Amino acid sequence: MKKNVFSRRDFIQKTIGAGVALAGISSFKSADGYNSRGLPTVTFGKTGIRIPRIAIGLGSRYCSVGDEEKGLEILTYALDNGLFYWDTANSYIDRGKGVVSEEWIGKVLKNRRKEVFLSTKIASRDPDEAMRQVETSLRRLQTDYVDNLMIHNIGSVEEVERIGRTGGVIDMVSRLKEQGVTKFIGFSGHSNAEAKGLMIRSGNFDNVLFAMNQYENHSQNREEVIIPAALEKNMGILLMKVVRPREMVAGVNPNELIRFALSLDGPSGLVIGMDSIEVVKSNIEILKTFSPMTAAEMSAFAANLSPFFADRNLEWTGPGYSDGPWG
Repeated sequence: MKKNVFSRRDFIQKTIGAGVALAGISSFKSADGYNSRGLPTVTFGKTGIRIPRIAIGLGSRYCSVGDEEKGLEILTYALDNGLFYWDTANSYIDRGKGVVSEEWIGKVLKNRRKEVFLSTKIASRDPDEAMRQVETSLRRLQTDYVDNLMIHNIGSVEEVERIGRTGGVIDMVSRLKEQGVTKFIGFSGHSNAEAKGLMIRSGNFDNVLFAMNQYENHSQNREEVIIPAALEKNMGILLMKVVRPREMVAGVNPNELIRFALSLDGPSGLVIGMDSIEVVKSNIEILKTFSPMTAAEMSAFAANLSPFFADRNLEWTGPGYSDGPWG
């Protein structure tokens, strides 16, 4: 397979135009009923939906809250203040704390379903089991449809071949889209840029969510492969794992990590795990005051992070990775 060449130099140079691109971002209550409460929004690829540039991640960090009342307060506060894109998964269950992400979400959705752009994920590569996961998710979420259904954690070319067979999982989620069980379909992944490139080029998907990495000369240069391919298909692009470098790089500011990721040219936005109202407030403030980094700032920032992203032992780059304590 021919590698899509998209160099770091090209990537940084393209971000110079980010300030111009941001001029097209606006804040309003959309025709679909979503209300950004004044936060900047951007069109999410070919879905046509305008979303906040930060989505609230409801995986491991959220489940770590443990207390249901606090968990529901986080959801309500986020929605009341414009963070209406919610990202979860069928597998986001912290059994040690007794938390099922989708169940907590459902307790808010039952009264406010139309206000939320809801995205969940299914992990099984068997279409029958994947369908059961969808049914379970809908029951937990107390709804009869989702806005976005993702195939979770694509990690290898072999997986792509399996789920792409006639009657496989891709056919199943495509059928659910035709039936209105989901408005859009996408996929997520943490490693293996080649596999994600194959998924994108299939033309079946509306969006992609992947773990970012901003370094050169590495076998998993996801940004430089995935972003151009997805843009060519007019797909919505979301990044995750954007604040994780703070765990290994001394003194790095998580707000600057978010600013760096928001400054990249191409992605619609970021999925960030949030485990308190204070974290929600911080992310809202980042959006309200955001100004893109210059090319020079981005180059210097990426150089500072390169040891982290060049580490081949990052947990999410290994085969079979599953986010959170349920992994």
